[in-house]
Amino acid sequence: MIFSNHIYPLLLLERKMSADNQWSADEEEGQLSRLIRKSRESPFVPVGIAGFMTVVSYGLYKLKYRKDQKMSIHLIHIRVAAQGFVVGAVTLGVLYSMYKDYIRPRFFSVSKK
Repeated sequence: MIFSNHIYPLLLLERKMSADNQWSADEEEGQLSRLIRKSRESPFVPVGIAGFMTVVSYGLYKLKYRKDQKMSIHLIHIRVAAQGFVVGAVTLGVLYSMYKDYIRPRFFSVSKK
């Protein structure tokens, strides 16, 4: 087994955060509600996921019409385009977070939520 006898019981412990964070491991939260909650916290994550899926879907669709291009080269181009979209979405998310946390409160005197 991958886990040693010393570490494995620690993984089985029920983890709870403090009451002010209002989260515990025994709460039931569906996948959709979790995705919606995470989307509100960081709005560029679903944009990155959607863009990744769009680029991959389009690339696989165009796989049939690649003419004389090797399949490996075509797949590499799909991968690079999809990764580029995700990196761009993450970069925009970081810039938005920096703006929201540092620039807007400093210049516009808006309190954090």
